[in-house]
Amino acid sequence: MGLFDFIRGELIEVIDWVENDQNIMLYKFPDKDANIKYGAHLTVRESQTAIFLDEGQFADFYEPGRYELITENMPFLTSLKNWETGFNSPFKCDVYFGSNRTFTNLKWGTPNPIILRDPEFKQVRVKAFGTYFIKIKDIKTFFTEFAGTKPVVRVTDVEAAMRDIISPKFAEALAETGVSVLDMVSNYTELGEKLTPVIQNDLDPFGIELVKFQVTSTSLPKEVEEFYDKMTNMNMVDDMNKFQQFQTAQAMEKAAENPGGGASEGIGMGMGFGMANMMTQQQQQQQQAQQNQQAANTPKAETKEDIMNTLKELGELKKAGILTQKEFDAKKKELLARL
Repeated sequence: MGLFDFIRGELIEVIDWVENDQNIMLYKFPDKDANIKYGAHLTVRESQTAIFLDEGQFADFYEPGRYELITENMPFLTSLKNWETGFNSPFKCDVYFGSNRTFTNLKWGTPNPIILRDPEFKQVRVKAFGTYFIKIKDIKTFFTEFAGTKPVVRVTDVEAAMRDIISPKFAEALAETGVSVLDMVSNYTELGEKLTPVIQNDLDPFGIELVKFQVTSTSLPKEVEEFYDKMTNMNMVDDMNKFQQFQTAQAMEKAAENPGGGASEGIGMGMGFGMANMMTQQQQQQQQAQQNQQAANTPKAETKEDIMNTLKELGELKKAGILTQKEFDAKKKELLARL
């Protein structure tokens, strides 16, 4: 092999990027210090953008398609190299590929609880978690302000950088909405929509677009959750007697889970007697209520005087023409039978 054949073998003739790793946002074509052959073929696939840098300066940008690298297809690089009069020799350039697709299901969360003023709990600590989608909005800005000269930039690099941005912005948006922590679940979509433009303002300088931002869960301190559970349980009962029974049953269940020790046995026995007395009182109240209902449904005994007065009233109704003779006789017969 001659010297010319060796040099020709070292030239780059095909430039492309197959995205084997779905997490890569920016990828530097591995040139290994080799020169690019004049007339080499560049393939830019869908959802990609290729950029050429000459000695650190941005030269040409290529959208999806297949290109032959000649002076006509490299106007900016030709100008930088002063190739206007023609060029047919190998040249040196750094080639980067950027992915334009949307990167989904990135995670965010508040590393520390956020202290909020709440209309019901006054002050409360809240943790929040969620997902978001991003994409490269401006590859030149992304390369200059975020990627730098890294040969590979993965979406995890952006995800790590955004953690310190999202947490304080979430706290600001949550405070502005004035939503109670108890109503927060029903306002996840509203919070996400409110936060999107706020966080986008911090991503614009890096050429990144926030496609979607979603709150998926929030958590409260243990004592707040326990108080909320008690309120929920109270809303489920009809009256305080039932609530007291519910509380006693819960206490007995907890005592049964820890049967060891005389103290727990005494507590369990005391609760057992208390429960028995409560059940006895409830039965007595139910029996009394039934007796009162039966007394109300039993017809009151009529005296002879009551029956005679009723007959007189019926006679008046017959004289007034309200009752017929036939109706009066029937009712009279019924009343006289009671005497």
